[in-house]
Amino acid sequence: MGSALLALGHYAPERRVTNAEIEARLGVETGWTEQRTGIHERRFAAPDEALSDLAVKAGEMALAGAGIDRGAIGLVALATSTPDHLLPPTAPLVAHRIGATGAGAIDMAGACGGFLYALTFADGFVRRQRAPALVIAANILSRRLNLDDPVSAVLFGDGAGAALLVPSERDTAGVRGVHLSSDGSAYDLIQIPAGGSRRPFVDGLGAEATLMHIRDGRQVFSRAVKMMTDAAGTALARAGLTIDDIDHFVPHQANARIIGAAQRQLGVPDRKMLSSVALFANSSAATIPLTLSLAAEARPFRPGERLLLSAAGAGLTGGAVVLEV
Repeated sequence: MGSALLALGHYAPERRVTNAEIEARLGVETGWTEQRTGIHERRFAAPDEALSDLAVKAGEMALAGAGIDRGAIGLVALATSTPDHLLPPTAPLVAHRIGATGAGAIDMAGACGGFLYALTFADGFVRRQRAPALVIAANILSRRLNLDDPVSAVLFGDGAGAALLVPSERDTAGVRGVHLSSDGSAYDLIQIPAGGSRRPFVDGLGAEATLMHIRDGRQVFSRAVKMMTDAAGTALARAGLTIDDIDHFVPHQANARIIGAAQRQLGVPDRKMLSSVALFANSSAATIPLTLSLAAEARPFRPGERLLLSAAGAGLTGGAVVLEV
């Protein structure tokens, strides 16, 4: 028995933030951001939008035309690094708001690789329990950015994507191959220093300590590309497939340089690439399902198409999944 990708959804906040707006703040020349990242603009959430609001809208889009009983959904897995609160988890609220009454609901904090971990978990749940699962990845990173830092200010945005998995009679449907990976030796390359048990909130804690830091951009680039490509090769091998058997490659939308390097090392032709980084930037775990949903709006995926998904991010944590639609 398989696990079919029945529907996709996404949500991007209305506010468009152009490169010009950020470049003016940073005092750099026009075109500096696009040249280095391939990003033209990104979306920032409105002041009254919480993470759960973005997640619900993406989930609602996926469910709108699916034709399933929402009460039959067995699992809602939410991949996020920016939940509504540190406690309680946000997923139960999202499940309640979309009408998934009584469903299991869990947050998964896997940074940029979070969607792949949640997707793998949900695929196993669907196969074992024969019940639908909704995977949502969402982040509001604009509230964790130091907009005066040229390393990170230009890269990130806010957004959400969702994937609805349902039981299938096709054994090959769903996750065909997977390799999840981590490299804790690079644990502090990308981090928000304060707010956890290592450095809790205290009176007088400066705002800088609660914002995102990228310690060494070159190390992030080289290690992320290696993790993404190595994991992709292993996932393909476990699926018994090669890159020629893949219909679409959807890497984490970190920036155009990382995407391009992964594409070249894996030998993926341009016609198989799916990307959204130019208009939506890097929303961490949300980039892969958001990119998939945008592509499906233009041309729905056909049963039997094979997708190669690959990501790496803070931790470092990441991996790759071969998914058959």
